[in-house]
Amino acid sequence: MLKNIFYFALLLITIKAFAQESKVKDSINTINLIFFLKGQVVDNANKLPLKGANLFNLNSVVGSITNDDGKFELATKVNDTIYISYLGFQSIKLKITNDLLKGNELVIELHERVEELAEIVVKSHKLVGVLEIDAKNVPKDKYARIHIVGLPQTYEVGSQARKDYTSPIDALFKPIDFVYNLFGKKPQQLRKLKKLRSDDNLRKMLEGKFNRELMMEYLDMDAQELTELLNECNYSDYFIRSASDLQLIEAVLLCYENHKAIKKGSTIKKEN
Repeated sequence: MLKNIFYFALLLITIKAFAQESKVKDSINTINLIFFLKGQVVDNANKLPLKGANLFNLNSVVGSITNDDGKFELATKVNDTIYISYLGFQSIKLKITNDLLKGNELVIELHERVEELAEIVVKSHKLVGVLEIDAKNVPKDKYARIHIVGLPQTYEVGSQARKDYTSPIDALFKPIDFVYNLFGKKPQQLRKLKKLRSDDNLRKMLEGKFNRELMMEYLDMDAQELTELLNECNYSDYFIRSASDLQLIEAVLLCYENHKAIKKGSTIKKEN
């Protein structure tokens, strides 16, 4: 009798363990499955669709743009984070859960961004309509950026003085070294930025963006830190203000590659 009870208890334990193992496997398979998230992006105030809103999967680095009806379809999986942005509206991040992937279309509402405009002071350059005189009075920007169509580079005329660091402690916190170490410790971040630069669809999306939010997300920086990094990379304030997100990504990656070469002892020979 005791022997039968022992076998019965052992059978129950085995069944329970098998069920738990199956549940874990099902959970893992669900996480790894790719779904197509469908939905619509609308204005929170009037519920009208937002055409041309950008959606990025921060994990897989794929993107989508809403159509005329504000609708979208984006490949994703459980635990991915989706970044949604639209010009003039507050950007949001959406964590993908199992509940969001049950087949129902999402309605994502964006709130209009409210920003106080800084006071603008208009100064006269004393232009008088005579070319010879006006040419001398027009301000000259020695940090103009030149983009040549068909070439991946953006060239800058002029250069900006680098900051002097007076102690080893200061040098440890140089923005360029921070990014160099970041990419060394988190190479997936570097791969994601390179994909943003190389993927044709993502390039088109980033060419018209100027909010820097996606870059700051991947670099784990705020706006001030990003500006300091680009200044340290010898880019001018004019370029930082006027360049598209795509141009800034190219600038950061180029700066990283140059800094990596210097760290490895490479030198660039100057022509006499």
